[in-house]
Amino acid sequence: MGRESSTRQTPAKQSGPSGLIIGAVVIAIIAIGAIAFWPSSNQSAPAAGAQGSATQTPAAPEMAKADKPTPEIVAATEASAKFGPHKQERFPPIPFAAYAPPRPPDVVTDAFHFAAEHPEVLSYIPCFCGCQQAGHKGNTDCFVRSRAANGDVTEWEPHGVECAVCLDVATRSRQMYASGASVREIRAAVEKEFGPNFPTMTPTPMPADAHSH
Repeated sequence: MGRESSTRQTPAKQSGPSGLIIGAVVIAIIAIGAIAFWPSSNQSAPAAGAQGSATQTPAAPEMAKADKPTPEIVAATEASAKFGPHKQERFPPIPFAAYAPPRPPDVVTDAFHFAAEHPEVLSYIPCFCGCQQAGHKGNTDCFVRSRAANGDVTEWEPHGVECAVCLDVATRSRQMYASGASVREIRAAVEKEFGPNFPTMTPTPMPADAHSH
């Protein structure tokens, strides 16, 4: 009886290694599957990133649009431009409001005085703030409302004090004029700088020539 029980226990001892082998095989299969899956997930990430970057490409900005100058606007612009360059000894007071302007007072003053003395420049430079709805034909109209027969400004346009766009266009024009740029060069630079940022501009005629002052 003792011998029979010992022989029956031998197969039980052999079942242990077989279970370990099965477990090892299962672990190996899982590892192989994970390795096979890992590269495919990494390869899909760049494709998704590339597709996202392609859809986020910004569109080129549109330039400001202007109505074609009418013969009346062309004639008024030429008449205004003929006053310049014009040296004015005494100016009317700048119509500052009770609150601070959008640019420093000296910048505002310089813009008004430049418009008064150089209508041959600012009459051919467009403005982009939408003031064509008020009848403005060019940047000079943002500052000058009326002149005497000799060309002196007798009344300012208050709109220029309060409008940062008008002031920035005049300041840019004044700086380029001081550097020796022609009116056409000034206009091209102003349109390039302000055109993409605003939807419309005044119906300002082009200057007649490209000569510098």
